[in-house]
Amino acid sequence: MEYALRAEYAEGAEPESVGARVGLWHMTGAGESVSLCGRQLDRAAWTQPSKAWGTSASDPFCRECGVRYLRMGVG
Repeated sequence: MEYALRAEYAEGAEPESVGARVGLWHMTGAGESVSLCGRQLDRAAWTQPSKAWGTSASDPFCRECGVRYLRMGVG
């Protein structure tokens, strides 16, 4: 399975907003909107390839998604 990072926006921000701020990055299956931690994310939210995980580009990252990703032996 392929994975991607998907943004959860800061309180009150929408994906289409100019200057929208990411509250947390989550890990999802590629093209999916439900994160590994079970959070439903906006399908229009920004995404990044899974290789961004563990880099400054993915800060701040959801700890629960990180743990689940590592336990799957992928990351």
